[in-house]
Amino acid sequence: MPSWEGKSKGSKFGYSCFVFLLKHGGVLPAYLLLRFVACYYFIFSWSSSKPIYHYFRTKVGYSRWRALWALYRNYYVFGQTLIDKVVVMADIPNSFTFEFEGEHYLREMIAGSKGGILLSAHLGNWEVAGHLFKRLQTRVNIVMFDGEHQRIKTYLSGVTGDRNMNIIVIKDDLSHIYAINEALSNQELVCMHADRFLPGNKTETLSFLGKDARFPMGPFLLAATFRVPVSVVFAFKESSRHYHFYATAPRLYHGRRNEGVTAALQDFTREVAEKVRRYPVQWFNYYNFWE
Repeated sequence: MPSWEGKSKGSKFGYSCFVFLLKHGGVLPAYLLLRFVACYYFIFSWSSSKPIYHYFRTKVGYSRWRALWALYRNYYVFGQTLIDKVVVMADIPNSFTFEFEGEHYLREMIAGSKGGILLSAHLGNWEVAGHLFKRLQTRVNIVMFDGEHQRIKTYLSGVTGDRNMNIIVIKDDLSHIYAINEALSNQELVCMHADRFLPGNKTETLSFLGKDARFPMGPFLLAATFRVPVSVVFAFKESSRHYHFYATAPRLYHGRRNEGVTAALQDFTREVAEKVRRYPVQWFNYYNFWE
């Protein structure tokens, strides 16, 4: 069973240091500080380094030294994506550029007056596509585990503001299901990651990058149950100031529910595997995903 515990690393002090640099010096000073932070995690955070190093060696096929260099780059790029997300959502002046591949698919989903589900993974930085969500001029609901410390979430929400986004927290009482149903009934978009699960969640096992891995059934059950258009979305950092956004053609998953779940899961993992091969350094699951 994967050892992810639904919690994010980091402290309020760490976030505040980067936000201070962003507001008073821009992105470059924050990136400079990030080099030292990435080096710290590279040297001292063996619990997260070990699975990523193993991923580069066995799933990507890198040599030992290339895998070590990729591990450091992985930490550095991950830090950049966190910084970039704050910059974009807080409207801090920046020179980022964006390429939107498949934006018309999302506009078709909105125009269809059915709402829709957007699935993604902890790969790249699709949250930075909030820049695109403002262009779509529709309400976006983000479904997530309540894994970050409340004081950090409160601090960041004060920095980034609302931006017409609504957070739906996954809870044991299943109240998030009703919130998702309400959002889709209002023809809104519902976004969620579909690659992680907590102990006790229902999962489905299938081959992913050459070895069996478990995926949560919840997102795919929702896709088959509500029968609204589903698109798989990603955003990848292609240079220090450029992002490439991808959205797949929307698909409806009809038929019996189990058949719909299987089809949705297979489509999702196929898209994720293709993007992992293209952007291997931007895989951000810091635990043994294939355990």
